[in-house]
Amino acid sequence: TQRGLSQISDTQVVREVVSQVIQANAQAVADYKAGKTQSLTFLIGQVMKATRGRANPRLTSKLLREKLKEG
Repeated sequence: TQRGLSQISDTQVVREVVSQVIQANAQAVADYKAGKTQSLTFLIGQVMKATRGRANPRLTSKLLREKLKEG
């Protein structure tokens, strides 16, 4: 990988971004909880945008689903 473009696989770093994205996108969170699963894709996209595409997508999806189940 090129310098500065490495994938972010640190769970704590991704978890922080996931929390920020959930707080900033209340409507998408509500839609997901109402059964609109495509909202998860939107939220993953927001995490990827916030990390400039560097967050590990599989980890991001896992952490988002966990966080959405909690609250």
